[in-house]
Amino acid sequence: MPREKTKCITSIGGQALVEGIMMRGPHKTEIAVRNTDGGISLEEMKTSDGIAKKHKAFRLPLLRGIAAFIDSIAIGYRALSVSVEKAGLDSDGDYEESKFDKWVEKKFGEKTMAAVMTAGTVLGVLFAIVLFFILPTWAFNLIEVPAGHGLEGWRSPIEGAMRMAIFLAYIILCSRMKDVRRVFEYHGAEHKTIFCYENDEELTVDNVRRHRRFHPRCGTSFIVLMLILGIIIGLFIPFRNPFLRTAVKILCIPAVMAIGYELIRYCGRNENMLTRIISAPGLWVQRITTKEPDDSMIEVAIAAIKEVIPENGEDRIDLRGGAK
Repeated sequence: MPREKTKCITSIGGQALVEGIMMRGPHKTEIAVRNTDGGISLEEMKTSDGIAKKHKAFRLPLLRGIAAFIDSIAIGYRALSVSVEKAGLDSDGDYEESKFDKWVEKKFGEKTMAAVMTAGTVLGVLFAIVLFFILPTWAFNLIEVPAGHGLEGWRSPIEGAMRMAIFLAYIILCSRMKDVRRVFEYHGAEHKTIFCYENDEELTVDNVRRHRRFHPRCGTSFIVLMLILGIIIGLFIPFRNPFLRTAVKILCIPAVMAIGYELIRYCGRNENMLTRIISAPGLWVQRITTKEPDDSMIEVAIAAIKEVIPENGEDRIDLRGGAK
């Protein structure tokens, strides 16, 4: 007699990489990458104990969200670097160092090059702050002058709408790049595979392909939720000066991350009207950040998730309540 299939949710999560996918399970983190020869390369990531394991305080609600965000950024960056190397896109592969790069490295050495890269990262962060924080406040101040102070009560929603528009414009432009689009296709394969597993179906290409590519626990949904929470918190920030208002908003980022994580976690573990409302904006934006994958991408996702599924099923929580 065939066993009864039980729909559930899982704690397993993933991330799309360059020509590959990372899957994180309760005990293992696996990277699967499509090699230049067409094969699938598997590598287990050796991850040190996260912040929550090292410090018990970060296991508490709200604080655990901050720890999870920092850990995911660190692990995701490492996984991305591994995928670039395995896909043959590092300096020993398809990428050819320019004559200018070679000249700079020869004249100034590796330390100077490292300093330049660090400076580039800092400038990138500063540019993001200007684009997403200072610019909307400055723009609102400009339109408020001719409109009068009657718009002041709408400051936070209008600034939030500007930030959302900038974010959407950015990812739409990125999605038009061939390499980024392929990452978005792997993103779709990751979501479809997790849905297939959560529906207790055999992990085959045909089964995975039938599932949708929009998942409530996606990082895209988390970013959108943070933007929305930023609008709510902005209602309580009285400052009009772009720099002072930006400083306060940056200080509020940990609180936004903490609340956003708890909401995403709740949506990932429950299915009801409230979770559907909370998830709706992020699921809509996933229409941009996820694309329909081809069969080869689904194969990579399946290979990755199979490596991290625990034998005792401790990652699975039955939607009817209780662990499976």
